Amino acid sequence: MTTTSLHDEKELLAKIAAGDERAFEIVFNRYYDKIFRYSLRLLQEREPAEEIVQEVMLYIWQEGQKLTEIKNLEAYLKTLTKRKAVNAFKRRLLEDKVGKELKAGYQEGHQETEQGIVMNEARRILENGVQLLPSQQRQVYQLCQRNGLKYEEAAAKLNISHGTVQTHMKLALKFLREYIRKNTDLAILVIILKLL
Repeated sequence: MTTTSLHDEKELLAKIAAGDERAFEIVFNRYYDKIFRYSLRLLQEREPAEEIVQEVMLYIWQEGQKLTEIKNLEAYLKTLTKRKAVNAFKRRLLEDKVGKELKAGYQEGHQETEQGIVMNEARRILENGVQLLPSQQRQVYQLCQRNGLKYEEAAAKLNISHGTVQTHMKLALKFLREYIRKNTDLAILVIILKLL
């Protein structure tokens, strides 16, 4: 068999189909660089482009028996490369999208968990402060802040004057703010002050 006949594409493909490694080597050496440049132009990245070319060449070797009817090997290789590059690009986009969604979900969940912990800590500190209030101030605070009663309603319920409710509330809030400042860091302080 002459070298000239080995280079004939149809004969090369027939030999590859029969498992001829030398024929595959000739096709590989003849087309690898062309297909790589084409793949690189499509994908714009060296490593994925090399992977695509390797997949294409592996396909030629493994599926050689299916390729005996190809009329233009270079055109076929470019079509196969383009198809594999498009699939790789879609796969990469999907992986990026899924990765971003997972990351966003993790961050959101992590942030919610973190916020929940901070809120629970803020409530605990505030509740400790409320328990330290004198009895009358604690009652006024709970009726006005927790139960949402107006000062007049709290005064009627406790059978004290509107002015007394106002004074107790002012003193309770002043005490709680000071207590919280001494017992929390800045992040929790901001949250608690919103709860007051």
